Amino acid sequence: MWKINLEEIIEEKKLYGEKVNIGASEAELTKFQKAVKEELNCELLNEYSEFLKIINGIEFNGFILYGIDEYLLKITPNQHINGLISLNQIWYENEEQEKYLFLGESNISWYVYEINKKQFIELDNPSGREMDRFTHFDDMLKKILSDALL
Repeated sequence: MWKINLEEIIEEKKLYGEKVNIGASEAELTKFQKAVKEELNCELLNEYSEFLKIINGIEFNGFILYGIDEYLLKITPNQHINGLISLNQIWYENEEQEKYLFLGESNISWYVYEINKKQFIELDNPSGREMDRFTHFDDMLKKILSDALL
């Protein structure tokens, strides 16, 4: 399960005196969900929201999982957050990419949710070619975190 991988990452960061972000509060998530709907014209995924309750975005070993944009937070995070809204707005400059909700990235991949098909996909960065497909968000998250630990 991905939570085991996350614990390993947290422990490794502690070795270097680094702290990960705490999870988002219900108030922050509600505000974020509303902003995602207004700014990106899509609904926030329940599975992704559950992840944000545990850890609000993370960057480790070249892998990034987006979190709540910092302007929507009350508390300054321990680690810089790559905001889901602001990064999706950048990716949406290419209109063809508006069919995705970008959830994270690595040096060679984008991790997305294809909105209309309701599928989680790993895309090649920068070509956008499909590399892998996942049944659930948790499956994609497990792959991202385990690859980050390699």
